[in-house]
Amino acid sequence: MSTTSMTKETTPQTTDAVVTARGLTLRFGGLVCLNDVDLTLNRGEILAVIGPNGAGKTSLFNSLTGVYVPQEGRITLSADGGEQNLLGRKPHVVNRLGVARTFQNIRLFGALTALENVKIAAETRQKSGPVGIMLGMPWARRNERASDRRSHELLDFVGMADKLNELAASLSYGDQRRLEIARALATDPQVLLLDEPAAGTNPTEKLELAELIKHINRELGISVLLIEHDMRLVMSVADRVTVLNFGKVIASGTPAEVQHNPAVVEAYLGASDEEAVPGEEDK
Repeated sequence: MSTTSMTKETTPQTTDAVVTARGLTLRFGGLVCLNDVDLTLNRGEILAVIGPNGAGKTSLFNSLTGVYVPQEGRITLSADGGEQNLLGRKPHVVNRLGVARTFQNIRLFGALTALENVKIAAETRQKSGPVGIMLGMPWARRNERASDRRSHELLDFVGMADKLNELAASLSYGDQRRLEIARALATDPQVLLLDEPAAGTNPTEKLELAELIKHINRELGISVLLIEHDMRLVMSVADRVTVLNFGKVIASGTPAEVQHNPAVVEAYLGASDEEAVPGEEDK
C-alpha cells in the first residue's frame, strides 16, 4: 500500500453511532453485492470504505441512501429527531432526515451557474412552496434571501467564492467536485457520504480536497463516510477504515491497522506486506 507520511493526526472521537448498518445483504438475481455487512459510523468521525473494484462499496452507499433496498439487514440513523430507520426509505426522505451524498459520476446542472446549483439544494430545506413564491409573499422572499446567503457562504467555504456566476459545465473537474460537495452541504446534513471525490483530480486538487474534507468534519461537525481509491488521501483524513472484498467486510480498524492487515494486503493490494507498506526510508 503505497502511502507517504501524510497520515491523519489522531484526535479523540466520540463513540456514539450516528449511522449503524447490521447484516446488510443485497442481491440482484444470483449476484450477491453485499453479504451480511456490518458498518458503524460514529458521530464526529471520518470513516473510509475501501476495496477493489466490484467489492460492493457503491452498493453499500446506495443501500444507505435509499437507492437500493437490501433484502436483509437494518440501517438506523441517530440524529436530532431520535433514531430513524433508513431501510426502504426513498432517497429524498433519507436526505431530509440528515444524510447527503455525492456521486462517483458528477451530477451537476451544467447549464446553471455554481450559485444556482447550490441554491437548488438549499431551497429543498425551505417551506415556501410554489404558490408563496409566485405571489411574492414576504416569508417567501425572506426564505429566498436566506437560501441565497447560505449558498454564498457554502461556495466560500469550499473555496469557490470567485466562481459563483460561472456555469457548472465550464468549471474544472476539481471545481466541479467541490461544487457537488457544496450542493450536498446545502441540504444541511449531519452525515455526508462522499463517493470517490478525488476521482479525476490532479495531485494538487487531491491535497486541497483532503483539507476540505477535514474542514467539513471539524468546523461543521459533520460525520463523513468516504469511498476512495487514493490511499494517500484515505490515510490522511480517515479516523477508521473498513475494507470490503466481494461484498464482505474483511477488515476494519485504524488506517495503520488496516494498512498492515494480511487479508487486506492479499485481497486488495495483491502484494506482500513488505512490498505494499512503505519502509521508513519512504516516509
